[in-house]
Amino acid sequence: MSAETTATAQLPADAGSLLSQSLIETGRLLRRWTRQQEVMTSTLMLPVLLLLMFDLVLKRSLGAAAGVDPIYGFVPMIAIAGAMYGAMGTGLSLYGERQSGLLRRFWVLPIHRSASMLGRLLAECVRAAVVTLVVVAIGMLLGLRFQQGWPGFFGVLAVPVIVIAGFTPAVILVGVSRIGDKVVQLAAIVVLIAMFFNSGFVPLDNYPDVIQPIVRAQPMSCAIEAMRGFVLGGPIATPLLQTAAWSAGLAAVFGVLAVRGYRAAAES
Repeated sequence: MSAETTATAQLPADAGSLLSQSLIETGRLLRRWTRQQEVMTSTLMLPVLLLLMFDLVLKRSLGAAAGVDPIYGFVPMIAIAGAMYGAMGTGLSLYGERQSGLLRRFWVLPIHRSASMLGRLLAECVRAAVVTLVVVAIGMLLGLRFQQGWPGFFGVLAVPVIVIAGFTPAVILVGVSRIGDKVVQLAAIVVLIAMFFNSGFVPLDNYPDVIQPIVRAQPMSCAIEAMRGFVLGGPIATPLLQTAAWSAGLAAVFGVLAVRGYRAAAES
């Protein structure tokens, strides 16, 4: 029996709880991401630049069509898209860990096997909350106002976290694949395209009739409507439940595949 197999088989009883080890992994990832340019760019710089561009270039024309300040659609849209696009950067980071053999080294350590993936999920949720907080702060400088007070503020922060909790297993599955770098870049393009086909960019009625059902049902639109409800008031329960359903569905579909892909990447 090899030394790696022995280390894998003999897990000490005092290895620590799954939660504590997951939190350690979360901290490691957050510190690592702050030193990675691609992650910081996709997490902070891109959402801020997109929000400023949309507000400065499109606000006047879209405001006339919507009848309400477009900032109330821009902020939720950029927060959701920024959280999802930022996950693409961390997907590339995961692919780099696979190529360097870091995943394999972690795999043979006497720790909970689930700690790495759970820690990554928690780190992604923290990153999504940070993205949203930054976008909301810039949005408030541009005229965004919370008419629902602090409950609305915390509701807005929670929605992207719900979205990214379901989106992360798909990112993990892509990141640990042998062609993860190419697939991650393709997925990032899809996210950017989806940013122009949701209810936050323009009102749903402005889209052609044939694609309105698609725009209405896609997960970004549900999340945007929930966030807009938290800010301005209006329907919250239905879009929030739809967002949670999308997240749970994605987690259920890609969760098992992500675990299998992670195991295969770590053992290869």
